[in-house]
Amino acid sequence: MLDFGPVRRREIRLADYARQQNVSREDLIAYSNEMIDALLALLDGLEDADIVFVPYDPDAEDPYAETEEEMHIGWTIGHIIAHTTASSEECCAHSAELARGVKVCGRSRYETPWEQIQTVGDTRQRLEESRRMRLAYLDAWPDNPNLELTYTPYKSPQNCVVRVLAGLFHEEGHFDQIREVKRQAAFARG
Repeated sequence: MLDFGPVRRREIRLADYARQQNVSREDLIAYSNEMIDALLALLDGLEDADIVFVPYDPDAEDPYAETEEEMHIGWTIGHIIAHTTASSEECCAHSAELARGVKVCGRSRYETPWEQIQTVGDTRQRLEESRRMRLAYLDAWPDNPNLELTYTPYKSPQNCVVRVLAGLFHEEGHFDQIREVKRQAAFARG
């Protein structure tokens, strides 16, 4: 899997890193598969109750929570998976537009309601569904993708390659959170 360490340590911007690594569409397909496989591996050893276990998280703050009560609760593994897969799918959807020379005109995001992810089986299904969707978006790229057109959701412009990497970068950023919820859930089980 691509090492996002230099980007996470702010030694290099994601766009520069993508250029330096000469990331291709084929690489993005491989990285996407590796990301899903890594997330599936994080589920090893979990029981269904662990997916809905609400962890202690004193730093929890979700400005997009639907209720005031949900704003400061720890995220379940189901919630993290719903969130990260939605983000990566949105990035892949944008990448397909950019690669075809189509300007991105806003958000393209749907997040599976995290409350619907109740079991390890539900979680695996959501991850495999996300894999299929991401690969479909990457399959929609033309043979000669437009690498010049960009979208600027944050501070730095992102082309079709960087947009996919941004989703993967975000997703990998939640690995430690998943590990911590997994640890707390196992401890709670005894």
